[in-house]
Amino acid sequence: MRIGIDVGGTFTDFVLSGAPGGLVFHKEPSTPADPSAAVESGLVAVVAKAGLAMGDVTLVVHGTTLGLNAIIQRRGGPIGLVTSPGNTDVLEVARCRMPNSVDFHLTKEAALVPRNLCFAIPARLMVDGTVLMRPEPADYDRVAGSLRAAGVATVAVMLLHSYLHPALEAEVARELAARLPGVAISASAQIWPESREYERALVAVLNGFIAPLMQGYFSRLESRLAARGLTAPISITTSNGGSVGLRSAGERPIETVLSGPASGVVAAAQAAAGTRFTQLITLDMGGTSSDIALTKAGEPEYTTRTTVGDFPLVMPVVNVSAIGAGGGSILWVDPQGVLKVGPRSAGAAPGPVCYGRGGTEPTVTDCYLAIGWIDPDAFLGGRMRLDRAAAEAALLPLAARLGFTGADAPARVAEAALAVATAAMATELAKGLAQRGEDASQFALMPFGGAGPTHANLLAEAARLPAVLVPPAPSTFCALGAILADVKRDFVRSLRLRLGAEGAMARLRAALSALSAEATNWLAGEGTMLAGHILSATTEMRYAGQSFELTVDWTAEAFDDPTPDMLAELFHRVHEGVYGFRDTASAVELTSLRVRVTGRMAPVELPAAPMLPSAAPPGTRRVFRAGSWRDVPVWRREALGFGAEVAGPAILEQEDSTLVLLPGWVLRADRQGNLEMLRAATSTP
Repeated sequence: MRIGIDVGGTFTDFVLSGAPGGLVFHKEPSTPADPSAAVESGLVAVVAKAGLAMGDVTLVVHGTTLGLNAIIQRRGGPIGLVTSPGNTDVLEVARCRMPNSVDFHLTKEAALVPRNLCFAIPARLMVDGTVLMRPEPADYDRVAGSLRAAGVATVAVMLLHSYLHPALEAEVARELAARLPGVAISASAQIWPESREYERALVAVLNGFIAPLMQGYFSRLESRLAARGLTAPISITTSNGGSVGLRSAGERPIETVLSGPASGVVAAAQAAAGTRFTQLITLDMGGTSSDIALTKAGEPEYTTRTTVGDFPLVMPVVNVSAIGAGGGSILWVDPQGVLKVGPRSAGAAPGPVCYGRGGTEPTVTDCYLAIGWIDPDAFLGGRMRLDRAAAEAALLPLAARLGFTGADAPARVAEAALAVATAAMATELAKGLAQRGEDASQFALMPFGGAGPTHANLLAEAARLPAVLVPPAPSTFCALGAILADVKRDFVRSLRLRLGAEGAMARLRAALSALSAEATNWLAGEGTMLAGHILSATTEMRYAGQSFELTVDWTAEAFDDPTPDMLAELFHRVHEGVYGFRDTASAVELTSLRVRVTGRMAPVELPAAPMLPSAAPPGTRRVFRAGSWRDVPVWRREALGFGAEVAGPAILEQEDSTLVLLPGWVLRADRQGNLEMLRAATSTP
């Protein structure tokens, strides 16, 4: 029996598998001051809802954005940085780029480590591994004393060329750790040994920056759940769509920063299996933001270059990008009288005005309530009553600014705000697809998160997507992804070799063997619940003379017996797909090799939809649409069995979410319990 948990800004979600009645879902209000409190109370509630005891649980898999939020809000540290002489400004110099090349009023983002906490130590390597400078004991004493006096909680160490020759950097980290008891040390080559000193230093700094916060949270979580009688192991989902044990997550918390969004994409890929939709755009719309990702043939899209707050991250992650507002995004009018939505969010505290927790600024959720899309008495299955009058009152000042008058003024503001948010989301979605060379007409939208199904039809209409596929329990979907996640970790070596050169393939095969052994040894310490494992490889490759690389996935044949011609052809195909041509006359260089180990978890069987007789809609609700009020049928989702069809406009309610079906669209329940939403002209029986 497994329990998946996803800690969000507004709610903490739970999914329990293995109970006699199938999957059990639960939502618990988040406790931002100490997220482990909501995890504890929600875990007790979902186990009780399933009619089981805490001792019956065999595994808890937990996704969290605690590290991500700490980086964005800069709530980690304090952290020091130790480098080779002349490199203490590596974080400030960065890539010598302004945030916007055409806006000279913008200032460069502040470095995560201030200059007074950056220290040089006489340790320097040549690219061939020759040691030019090695610290003396007095040097270690001096730097450790400065770090101790500065009161740092953790230290990152980055020496030039350590990604190729990590021994000296490891020595520096070891000597500093001996002199700074209780201070965690992050060595860049130990965390992510890849070239480009700024990015490598940043990974080590980010890891150290959030380490005290994350390790403290993991410790509190373990203590709280043990006190409740939990004896099962706890795993943490990771940014690459997998999961690792609590010990591994504490050692390298940087791997967990995008764990929550990645889990939802993993669940989407599995939930769509068996449907006719092989290409998905996932929409995770929660309280703060809306995140999109792509899946093809059941596999999420991965990237090795993403951003976390203001900072680039060069580790393999599920390619999730924020595209717009969330349910808690705040409405406002700028000095020119233009209605805006976000980026500020009401979060969990105080939350939207309708929550009655002290919020005064209207949000997207207040808009849903004001136009009648959400029933104030049925939110979370009736466990939380919303205040519609308060939401409408909060919209009135904006109505006055925009010139809306009369009894419909709050609803008109709400509809306008949803149009603004939708337009921004559709624009970002179109731009993201264009950058990937993808056609929107080939993808279905899969929405999840609390607000995903509510907003999905608006976005599909604006972005001209042909279909929407809504999973059975969308609001707790990231928690479902947590229990579906395999155990997974990536290992990397920088190589810098030219295919076809003398000795190149011998070096590559040696690195492949070493990484494979390192990966399988790590997996052996991650528990006994695995049903086998697989190894896969990717490389960063380029034509000789290019400044940046493309990621090339190896085939199984290449992994078993790589040859120069085989790898070159794989690279030519990727280059041709991105740039439209191949250059067979140029030499091909391989700069790094990554091996991923995936420990297979036993699959979780998702329940099929029951065959139910056609049911009449239980009632209607007045909804504001296109400038007027109208009565719209309201269905209960559980009343729609396999094969049921509904024509828009309509509203479908369930405990964890509300789905809105627009005019001109039809909805059909499939065998897996998903709801297919199609434009009426393309509906199929």
